[in-house]
Amino acid sequence: MRQITTHVLDVSQGKPAADLTVFLYRQQNSEWEAIGGGATDNNGRLRDMIGDDVVLSAGVYKLKFATEEYYEQMETDTFYPFVEVVFYIDKGEHYHVPLLLSPFGYSTYRGS
Repeated sequence: MRQITTHVLDVSQGKPAADLTVFLYRQQNSEWEAIGGGATDNNGRLRDMIGDDVVLSAGVYKLKFATEEYYEQMETDTFYPFVEVVFYIDKGEHYHVPLLLSPFGYSTYRGS
């Protein structure tokens, strides 16, 4: 199982947010290093952000969701050009970071 996964639900549409681009970063000192990402599937899920051989070390990570691009595809204005969720991980654990999204708000939590 991947160490970091996400599931994005578009509550304004009442359905999963398909084809939303997500970037994964790791904090190195005061800089952010891009280490993975992808696009959500038809169910709003992204399970493969990093290669099979990559094991993430403990530290601070960030998911950046490209919300403006997503809403542009639907010709819908949004207040947030992107959403960034910053969190800690410990080595060897699985982290599921869901996002509940609308053009003018969002919510996130540690999932299972």
